[in-house]
Amino acid sequence: MISIGALLVMFVVGTVLPINLGILAFVATFAVGTASLGLTEDEIFEGFPAKLFVTIVGVTYLFSVARRNGTIDWLVAAGVRLVRGKVELIPWVLFLVAALLTAFGTFTPAAVAILAPIGMNFAYRYKLNPLVVGMMVISGGHAGAFSPLAVSGALVLGLVDKTDLQVSALALFSASFVINLVLSILTYALLAKRPAPLVEGAAEAADDEDLVPGRPDWRQWLTLACLVALVVGALGFHLEIGFLALAAGALLALVDMKRQEKAVDGVSWSTLLLVAGMMTYIAMLEKAGIIEEISEHAAGMGAPVVVALLLCFTVAITSAFASSTAILTAIIPIAVPLLLSSHLSAVGLIAALAVSTTIVDTSPFSTNGALVLSNARGVDTRRFYRQVIGYTGGIVALGPVVAWGALVLPWS
Repeated sequence: MISIGALLVMFVVGTVLPINLGILAFVATFAVGTASLGLTEDEIFEGFPAKLFVTIVGVTYLFSVARRNGTIDWLVAAGVRLVRGKVELIPWVLFLVAALLTAFGTFTPAAVAILAPIGMNFAYRYKLNPLVVGMMVISGGHAGAFSPLAVSGALVLGLVDKTDLQVSALALFSASFVINLVLSILTYALLAKRPAPLVEGAAEAADDEDLVPGRPDWRQWLTLACLVALVVGALGFHLEIGFLALAAGALLALVDMKRQEKAVDGVSWSTLLLVAGMMTYIAMLEKAGIIEEISEHAAGMGAPVVVALLLCFTVAITSAFASSTAILTAIIPIAVPLLLSSHLSAVGLIAALAVSTTIVDTSPFSTNGALVLSNARGVDTRRFYRQVIGYTGGIVALGPVVAWGALVLPWS
């Protein structure tokens, strides 16, 4: 199976070497599609995800504009202000802010990049366990990552829409939110009181006056109004979120041109390239019948419910070292024929795969885990690294079982 071998090589090379997996996917799509599968260039280009391309560009551009005019900073500061005098609530405020950011369209790594420095600074200044703070920021990001407005949610729902399956957007979002909330509750309960791996030196005096939000200026009020309009238009009137986001971003840029001159640099081009390349490659495999053939083999490995558990473990282990977005684009098409030929719950298995893929992004080999590790202050780096590795190992071992047991087993 040359096409599957090429996919595995791409994952290995993209993980070990500093090259975007999407570039490898585009190259492999052309090489394998024309030389091995006999497809024409037009047939290959039919798999390019144009709708998702517009969605990702629009959403990331809008949030780049919002960051540049200070709206995101204002929202974060407003959330942090809620913990005045209640230091123990800091991780929970960060969890909720991260969930809100991702639920309304911010990429999870972008939300973690915004909140991890703040969270690690608070952990240092208030002597909180940095592992708890960092992991709850990541869990919060994943809690909102599968809303219909989020890129991950749009990606999964878009993949499912191309099939005969029906998956509720609300059910997908709820499953991810609840499991990540439970994970955060357990993390806080078990680890919050444990001492952090500190180096010598006392924490700074707690002084968060610089994080008190002032009144939004007219640009920020306009941005908040645009975000509300985006939600109403997408959910209430079923308008295309990508074009709505581009229109909102263009309006905000036009009224603040000097500050927004380089807003387009904030578009997540690397993620866009990754998603577009992987989806084009997977579409090529579907057109050639490879995905259906793999699924038939998987279904023959045993009872469908057991195969579902194996798939959850596979994506969890792989995603700890590779891109969760790429894993999702590859695994969902493989799961579709299994769902169509069995009594497994479609929403249950799709949600379990989504959760199993993303919940392990606490790994220091992932963007989110690396952001937490790199922003930790006043800790013994080696000991903190081992803590993050141990925490991720526990999630890899138990996360897929929990997702499978809660989402697949009861409804199948």
